[in-house]
Amino acid sequence: MRRVLGTDRVGHLGTLDPFAAGLLVIVVGRATRLAPFTRGWAKVYEGVIRLGTVTTTDDATGAPVTTSDTWRDADAAGVERALAALRGTHDQQPPAYSAVKVAGERAYRRARRGEAVALPTRRVEVMELELLRFAPPDVAFRARVSAGTYLRSLARDVGAALGCGAHLASLTRTAVGTYALREAVAPEAVTGQQLRDPGELVADLPRRELDEGERAAVIHGRGIGVRGSGLGNATANPESRAPSPVALFAAGQLVAVAEQAGDVLKPRVVVVEA
Repeated sequence: MRRVLGTDRVGHLGTLDPFAAGLLVIVVGRATRLAPFTRGWAKVYEGVIRLGTVTTTDDATGAPVTTSDTWRDADAAGVERALAALRGTHDQQPPAYSAVKVAGERAYRRARRGEAVALPTRRVEVMELELLRFAPPDVAFRARVSAGTYLRSLARDVGAALGCGAHLASLTRTAVGTYALREAVAPEAVTGQQLRDPGELVADLPRRELDEGERAAVIHGRGIGVRGSGLGNATANPESRAPSPVALFAAGQLVAVAEQAGDVLKPRVVVVEA
């Protein structure tokens, strides 16, 4: 992407595991500064869980750890119950082979050296977990999950619930927030003309329109007044510890994201050049 788009400022909204396929949202230039505002976006996946084998990585790239034929006793009803138990909010243990840092080092580096890695659980939300097809030993599923949820861990936990072990055999990310795989461009087909409006990344934030004077002030990092601005529901929440972010637009173009402090909107992320 750096070569094709002619810039070193390229980022993404969440990597895919090396064996996985699907949608990767790329952010370019000053839009990379907007990535933190997408952390709450849900992600949608379709994949296949293979029952009967536990692997070192919880996916098909790892070496088998245990195998069992008890998957032959599983039925669709039992699989449905195992999936249902994982819906909602719960504490999930990330795989040992993951990018989670342990004492400043990625867990997968330690795991590759043969070190025992026990990662603390993290709170995740599984909004949807649907059985698409049961063709033993394979379970095809669709999931919509919060950021930071490991689908490999879901596969591992399904296998544990069924008593036969399991790993994630394949995975495709089909959506990130409002972006869908069907809209995606193949990496070899990307051009600069296909870049989208960075304002889409903050579409869920309160919006404030700027006049020319305010735009000039914001671009140079100066705060602007709130009163009489027509900000409406973008006022700061007095019960919230964090200032409320507000997207600032001028003539339909995103200029910056500001935080409200009392009667002033202070620019925190400026996305247009001065």
